[in-house]
Amino acid sequence: MEYEFLKSLEVIFIASAAVILLLYKLKIPSLIGFIVAGIIIGPYGIGLIKDVHFIQILAEIGVILLLFTIGIEFSLTKLFRIKKTVLGGGGAQVFFTIIASAAITYVAIGDINKAIFFGFLYALSSTAIVLKLLAERGEIDSPHGHTMVGILIFQDLCIVPLMLLIPVLSGDGIDILDIGAKMGTAVLIIFIVLLSSRWIVPALLHQVVRTRSRELFLTTVILLCLGIALLTSRFGLSLALGAFLAGLIISESEYAHQALSDILPFKDSFMGLFFVSIGMLMNTEFVVDNGIRIAEVVALIFGLKIITGIVSALLIGNALRTSVMTGLGLAQIGEFSFVLAIAGKASGLISEEFYQLFLSSSVVTMILTPFMMNAAPMISE
Repeated sequence: MEYEFLKSLEVIFIASAAVILLLYKLKIPSLIGFIVAGIIIGPYGIGLIKDVHFIQILAEIGVILLLFTIGIEFSLTKLFRIKKTVLGGGGAQVFFTIIASAAITYVAIGDINKAIFFGFLYALSSTAIVLKLLAERGEIDSPHGHTMVGILIFQDLCIVPLMLLIPVLSGDGIDILDIGAKMGTAVLIIFIVLLSSRWIVPALLHQVVRTRSRELFLTTVILLCLGIALLTSRFGLSLALGAFLAGLIISESEYAHQALSDILPFKDSFMGLFFVSIGMLMNTEFVVDNGIRIAEVVALIFGLKIITGIVSALLIGNALRTSVMTGLGLAQIGEFSFVLAIAGKASGLISEEFYQLFLSSSVVTMILTPFMMNAAPMISE
């Protein structure tokens, strides 16, 4: 088992290096190289890797570390500064996207519950991809960067209610008290985690630094990151949101810069595996047989999400240029939509055929995102 796991990692890194080098010469972002490598070596490609379970675990760690570093760089002060963006912009984007998607889907399939579920799938954007691209371009602190981050935070907060509403849409019934308890617990956990940034974590890091052990400091930082991520996940929130909160907590301490420099090498290594795992989801045979349908769905997703993103950004007072860049940046489907799709398929809200169509279209939107963001400044002029 261990040998197969190491062999899989070796294959991934060899394929990724080869594809990224080739695409680099064509001036195509490395993110695309990782996804293409995953398509080639995955179970639907040449099949060098058939069991992607271990890869998905490592990929999840990559997402956690990415959001953790973004949280450290962002800080609680900046988060409170954009609270209007989180609640107003994020709320508008999710609401408008669900309503518009549901209306279009209802016309196509004639089932209101399934139409609303598709609205859920389309409402979320990729936190991992957008934040990585913003970080690489140095645009986290730009007006459109702040707007995108705020909307993405709200989307992550919506994961709990969206998951809880799936049984309602599938006709399995609903327990109002259970939903209320879970939502209340989630809010309480976020409050406790943020409260700890003022007293507990700074005191802990101060004691660790006094030992002058770099290894102990790094271990403590990773423990805080993974521990808080697991805690929030335990109460229904995403691991990514928990990692972001952990980063915000450390950002308020005087040791934030040291924590960031220690974590960055690990983040970059694991993050590549996340994008490889996305590529492995692509069923190439289905894509070949349904290329036109996939292109139509991708065009619909982009058109819909660009418009709702622009409108949402404008509603909270952004300039047109910032709003257009926000809409283009958030036009892809998010990785957590895959989790919703799996839950929906198990509940009968989406058939296997539509699941594959959604999956393939979503991966294509992710692949095209770097090009969209590169073109955004020119388009928004």
